[in-house]
Amino acid sequence: MAVVSVFVGNLPWSTNDEDLAELFSQYGEVKRAKIVTDRETNRSRGFGFVDMEEADAMKAIEAWHEQEFGGRALTVNLAQSRPARG
Repeated sequence: MAVVSVFVGNLPWSTNDEDLAELFSQYGEVKRAKIVTDRETNRSRGFGFVDMEEADAMKAIEAWHEQEFGGRALTVNLAQSRPARG
């Protein structure tokens, strides 16, 4: 099975990598969970990515998209691959 990356947006600023992994682990094994932080301040930018098996990822997306977490409605979908910077 393929591992895919799930985009998770509109996260509460206090969310850390462990919180994100815990949130998605109910739907399968989380290979990696990473909150994107600002390079200068090291504070959360309010979104992150979770890598997991595709079937588990689809269940998690269905379960969490537009659901409330920490008082905010999450945006959850398959991450779009970014073109390489050249």
